[in-house]
Amino acid sequence: MSVLSIAFPFEAAISFAGVAMGAARPLIGVSLFATLLLLFQPLLKGLLKAGLLLLSPRKSLEERRTAQKVRGAKLLNMIARDYECSQPNLAAELRQLASRA
Repeated sequence: MSVLSIAFPFEAAISFAGVAMGAARPLIGVSLFATLLLLFQPLLKGLLKAGLLLLSPRKSLEERRTAQKVRGAKLLNMIARDYECSQPNLAAELRQLASRA
């Protein structure tokens, strides 16, 4: 029997190794999951974009142009409301421009 076996018994070393492996197992799993996410990131992004397009498809060019005209008319009307008290002529011209859009 050596002095080392008294200071550090074999059974204690085995139990410590078991505890260390038990604590390291979730860390290994999380690191493998993160690695797979990084590896397949472009594929996952593509799948996410495809799923979003299924839920809300892109509007046609005509619809987008119409929406832009409506936003412009709303903006001109909002500016006209701001100038209503101070410059009524400018407000009338802005409303006329908004009605053309």
